[in-house]
Amino acid sequence: MAAYIRSMVYLLSLERNALLSRRSSYTVETKRYVRGLRRKPVRVLFPDDRTDTIIQPHQTVGHSIKRDNAPKVTSRAEAPVESIFTKSRRTDNKVPSTLQQADVTITKDQVGGVRFERAFPGDKRLSRVVSVARSRTFREHQGKILLEGRRLICDALEAGANPQMVFFSTVDRLCELPLDKLKRATLVKVKFEDIKIWSDLVAPQGVIAIFSRPDPSRLKFPQTGQSVPLSLICDNIRDPGNLGTILRCAAAAGCQDVLLTKGCVDAWEPKVLRAAMGAHFRLPIYPSSGWDDIEKHLPTPVTVHVADNCYGSERAGEPTDTQANMPNKPSKAGDYGWVSTRPTQRNMRYEEYDTDSDSDSEDVGLSLPRMDTKLYHENWAQSPTALVIGGETHGLSLEAVQLAGKTAGQRLFIPIVPEVDSLNSAMAASILLFEGRKQLLKLMEMSGRKEQCKVERQ
Repeated sequence: MAAYIRSMVYLLSLERNALLSRRSSYTVETKRYVRGLRRKPVRVLFPDDRTDTIIQPHQTVGHSIKRDNAPKVTSRAEAPVESIFTKSRRTDNKVPSTLQQADVTITKDQVGGVRFERAFPGDKRLSRVVSVARSRTFREHQGKILLEGRRLICDALEAGANPQMVFFSTVDRLCELPLDKLKRATLVKVKFEDIKIWSDLVAPQGVIAIFSRPDPSRLKFPQTGQSVPLSLICDNIRDPGNLGTILRCAAAAGCQDVLLTKGCVDAWEPKVLRAAMGAHFRLPIYPSSGWDDIEKHLPTPVTVHVADNCYGSERAGEPTDTQANMPNKPSKAGDYGWVSTRPTQRNMRYEEYDTDSDSDSEDVGLSLPRMDTKLYHENWAQSPTALVIGGETHGLSLEAVQLAGKTAGQRLFIPIVPEVDSLNSAMAASILLFEGRKQLLKLMEMSGRKEQCKVERQ
């Protein structure tokens, strides 16, 4: 009621101004716009191109000739009188819209020549796909993986991975991806709340994609020219965060490839993908490989070294330097730090992490090849090399030690202060990988100088 009274008072004031502005039998009426609100008016809004209209008085016989010759009175002296609607149409024709000026043309269900769908209420495609793609059994049998985030999806597309379905919250998020590589994928626009429910991230980016499980032999990895003849073998790495960090270190150190045994966690698990930061699409990764397949992937000739984590703990009373320099002649699996006494089972299940501890006592007396121990900073990478990193819980398998003994490998030892259990497997891998890279680069530089000298002599 109060708002109604205010509006009536305002209209009366307008009528009063109109009566006072009568000149030469013409009435100039200013067009006003009043925005009525339910509770109370805030202010009066005027359009930018507002033009006052002229209300002519009732025609009389005496003033008909003067009316034709008299000039028209307007609020804008030089501007012609025209309606607001006519002027707005003219400005719309002259000024192009922002959508027409953009590089990507956006229509109702199309962006950049790629059509997308809109998920209606009750659409359960996102929940069904995400919940199933988190299972390792589904990823292996159906051949699909889940990627989340713009950077990871772009890395996969650049490497040549095949996208199947992409869920996004806004068109701007979709435009951040290379649209020319998404023409064969199904694009679905969903609410950000739905993505937030099914996302594993604390701050979701609003885009989730389902890809076909990549084949390392078909991906296009970036050729940086900085790789070294160094391969990494992950044996019984069960922690997703450790495996992802190891893969990231391997990509940073310029490894040729990474081989994962059947005892490792799945390389395409979401936690591993987040920790690896795109390393899956920067170097070949061969998951669930048997030891026969691992030997086939390695170059010939090659020297396989194993990482030892607690060589100094066996002789805690002796100085560290003395322990490292003493010849080591182990005869049991228990003499190694990261060596498990259980042989790898061919029919082992991937998801079973807990095993019977009674089996340790049965194979304690197994004989192992004798291997020398070297400190990590000594020369051990003097030819094409492979490094085996074992898990912290189950350690290296017997097959890893046997392969190292077959190729005249060594135990690499990182000295630590007493009363410290061991280094994290990811940290130990990073130390050894970058030390191996440094030694191999030095070797390659020396060989290049020798060849250059030979050419100069000729």
